[in-house]
Amino acid sequence: MGYLTLSVGIFLIGLFGLLVRRNLIVILMSLELMLSAANIAFVYFSRIHGALDGEVAVLMVFVVAACEAAIGLAIIVQLFRLKGTIDISKWNELKN
Repeated sequence: MGYLTLSVGIFLIGLFGLLVRRNLIVILMSLELMLSAANIAFVYFSRIHGALDGEVAVLMVFVVAACEAAIGLAIIVQLFRLKGTIDISKWNELKN
């Protein structure tokens, strides 16, 4: 049960960072925290049930997280070159 509590705690920290922060790098790190928390929960439930389904799901989440980080960082670099900041509250052009 301790792993599930750890997973929920890490997920909530990531969710808090995602909702409160305006720096794109911190938002990306918060998203990675949330994915890691989901991985801990997958492995925990997989171990309880004695199946390998959770480990397979974790491998897929790792691949998605690596792709998300690479593409996200490339987008952040391009936006920084265009706007000169990575603070999303400064970008008025992206609002409706």
